[in-house]
Amino acid sequence: MNLEFLPYGRQAVDEADIASVVDVLRGDYLTTGPAVTAFEHDLAKAVDAPFAATCSNGTAALHLAALALGLKAGDTIVVPAVTFLATANAAYFVGADVVFADVDPSTGLMRPSDLRAALDRAVAHGKKVKAVFNVHLAGQCENLEEIAAIARAACIHVVDDACHAIGASWGGKPVGDCRLSDMTLFSFHPVKTVTSGEGGAVITRSEVLHERVRRFRNHGMIREAEHFTDHVAAFDGGLPNPWYYEMHEPGFNYRLTDIQAALGRSQLVKLPKFVARRHELAQEYDEKLAKLAPVIRPLARTPNCSPAWHLYIVFIDFASVGLSRARVMNDLCGRGIGTQVHYRPLPFQPFYRSRDIATTYPGASSYYDHCLSLPLYPAMRKGDVDRVVSALEAVVRS
Repeated sequence: MNLEFLPYGRQAVDEADIASVVDVLRGDYLTTGPAVTAFEHDLAKAVDAPFAATCSNGTAALHLAALALGLKAGDTIVVPAVTFLATANAAYFVGADVVFADVDPSTGLMRPSDLRAALDRAVAHGKKVKAVFNVHLAGQCENLEEIAAIARAACIHVVDDACHAIGASWGGKPVGDCRLSDMTLFSFHPVKTVTSGEGGAVITRSEVLHERVRRFRNHGMIREAEHFTDHVAAFDGGLPNPWYYEMHEPGFNYRLTDIQAALGRSQLVKLPKFVARRHELAQEYDEKLAKLAPVIRPLARTPNCSPAWHLYIVFIDFASVGLSRARVMNDLCGRGIGTQVHYRPLPFQPFYRSRDIATTYPGASSYYDHCLSLPLYPAMRKGDVDRVVSALEAVVRS
């Protein structure tokens, strides 16, 4: 019997989502229209924040955050060593530099002590740290109050890279409310909890940052008359010319389409259901993998966080089972089980290795040496977790 292949993640799109997209296709606007405005309104409401600006993807959200903060050449951003390329690349998009922070080997998350060590190392090398981009890996976060307090004491901005964590909460408050950060960033890639196909968002409580993000996502265009500087060209008889706009700083075309926004808005309605289903699956994994401990153990849980599991990550003692990670992944694939590694630490990447000011990251190294992401998505059916665990047991005990 040929069993369905189980990827590590996938979207969950239903007929209501499809109908929402079709409605836009039959309407008057395909991009930057009422669907975008409605999605932004609903998104801000969902995370209890006043401002949400959508954009083309999570990478664009990171870039827009760096632009909105005015980061530039000579500035430095602290980034956890374990994250996707885009988190650190955003610094280089604006000419800034990166200092990496080590992580907890049992969670992959930057701890307050890791942030302090990275700041001390940056100061020792004469670097001007202006921001920390704190990553909520796999859908959970680490001591946001203490990280915010360290940042305030150092007079640096906090940007939460929550591309994995929409629907999570910290201290009973939704991730994205920006009580403890300047901005929070989301991604709506298909494997994320909510998808718009591709898409991202920048959440903030600052009207100034919000307007800068909106401006930079649309070529840097300014249409508000109160911000015009070339008054001779801008006004006719005291009234602004209806066709007129100015550009004071160059921006980008990072807009979200109405087609994508319609899908995202429809998906957002199902966010509580998606998060609850991911919790159920994670709990089932926890229970059924217990028999394989300590050779296989799940990602550690952080206190005070209710995660929105984007990934289900386990740690495998590959040395004790006498198998390489590649062998385990290939054998699982042969049994119809897809897996992935999230992530190779960024200081190990050739581009960053040649620019890094540290030499070792024991937490990130230990995390990376053992991590593996197993299938996790709401459309998984009854028996799928059993199938994954059974396949994993067969492989490591073969």
